[in-house]
Amino acid sequence: MSSLRGQANHALYLGRILLQSWEQAQGAESLPAHLLAQAFGPAVRQHLLRAYGWFLLDLQKPAQLPAEPPACVAALPPTAPGKAQPAELTEFAQLEADGWLAPLLQEPGAETPRRSEGSLAATASGLPDRTELQSIADRLDAAFSRMGDLLDEC
Repeated sequence: MSSLRGQANHALYLGRILLQSWEQAQGAESLPAHLLAQAFGPAVRQHLLRAYGWFLLDLQKPAQLPAEPPACVAALPPTAPGKAQPAELTEFAQLEADGWLAPLLQEPGAETPRRSEGSLAATASGLPDRTELQSIADRLDAAFSRMGDLLDEC
């Protein structure tokens, strides 16, 4: 396994830890669900985006790595001259456009968060909920395994 794939797996693992903690906190019912979504949602999303970006870099294997992983296929460094773009990147680009990756890549709403009457906390806006983030994490894990196995065979 490459170090890039290791970084992707580590970021995915961190996201899963947060998802589990979010689920436990939601089960405890000590805080409103919208506050938990505000606390956990952006952090989970960030870990999943980093996992995805590191995996994209592992697929592309650019000559020079960026300091931070890209958030999408379009943000990858240019492919080296004479090197074909892996088909997996084309698959991911399609999933970003209209598949299960689209909600992850969508920037949270730029509108000002609304406050609940009598509450200082703003409601979460534009982020996938815990169930959707869990589904995305599961699908990333499956894609990493499937595509990683194919890469290892080459």
